[in-house]
Amino acid sequence: MSKDAWGYQEPNRRPAPNWKVNPQTSQVRAGLTRTGFGETSEALFLNSGFTYSSAQEAEDSFTDEIDHFVYSRFGNPTVAMFENRLAELEGAELCVATGSGMAAMFASVACMVKAGDRVVATAAMFSSCHVVLTEFLPAWGVEVELVKGTDEKVWAQALSKPTKVVFIESPSNPLMEIVDIRMISDLAHKVGATVIVDNVMASPMMQRPLELGADVVMYSATKHLDGQGRVLAGAVLGSFGYMNEYFKPFFRHTGPSLSPFNAWVLLKSLETLDMRVERMANNAQKIAEFLAT
Repeated sequence: MSKDAWGYQEPNRRPAPNWKVNPQTSQVRAGLTRTGFGETSEALFLNSGFTYSSAQEAEDSFTDEIDHFVYSRFGNPTVAMFENRLAELEGAELCVATGSGMAAMFASVACMVKAGDRVVATAAMFSSCHVVLTEFLPAWGVEVELVKGTDEKVWAQALSKPTKVVFIESPSNPLMEIVDIRMISDLAHKVGATVIVDNVMASPMMQRPLELGADVVMYSATKHLDGQGRVLAGAVLGSFGYMNEYFKPFFRHTGPSLSPFNAWVLLKSLETLDMRVERMANNAQKIAEFLAT
C-alpha cells in the first residue's frame, strides 16, 4: 500500500476490472466500507470536518503522516466509496468526484494548461465544453484547435506540433459522433500530450477509454451513472501520476466538490448501471431499426 497526495491509503496499482467476476458484483460491492455499526447500506457522512483524539493526531493528519479524513471539501468517507467503486468499474488507479460534469471537464483540462500551451479537441462536443475550450481558455492565452471527423491524416496534422492536452468526446453529446480513441491517443502521445476522454455517453459498461490508450476519463455522472434525474455530479479518473501531480492540487484549492448526499445517491445508482445502459441501448437499436424501414 502507498499513500496518495492526501495521505489516504491506495493500492500501488489498481488493476483493470476482473470481469471473470460478474461486473454486477463490483457495482454493488466495490469500494464498500462499513463502520462499527455494521450498516447494510453505505453510511452517509454529511459532516464538513472530522475530529482527532489528540493534537498530535491532528498534526499528523494535516501533514499526511497518517490516513485520516480532514475536511469534506477534499475528502469524505461517503464520497470516497463512490470514487473507489467507479474507479474499479473504469479500471482506473484513482477517481475524484466533482459537483457536476462541467466541473470535472474544466478541472481536468485547466489543471494542466497555462498561457502558451496548446489544446487539440474534437469539434463535436457538448456546448458548454465548447465554450470552455473556445472562449475561456483562449482568453487565458491557451491555443485551441478543433478537429472535425476521424481522418487520421487530419489528426496527424493537428498533432504535428507540441500539444499539452487532447480532449475527446466519443460518442459526442448530443450528436453521437464517434472517433478512434486508440488512433488519436497514439498520435497524441508522440508529441507528449495527455489524452482526456469524456465518456459520458458510453459509460464504463460500454467503453473503457483507458484500455484504448487514453490517460484520463471524465464523466458527467448526472447522465448514465445516475440515470434517474436526481443529482448533479461529475468524476475524473486517471493514473496516480496525473491525479496527484495535476488534478488533486487544483481540485483541493478550487473546491468543485461533490456533496456526500449526492455521492450516496450515486452509489445506489451504480448498482443498476449495467441493466439501465443495456436496456437503453437495446431500445435505441429497436427505434433505429424501425426508422430505417
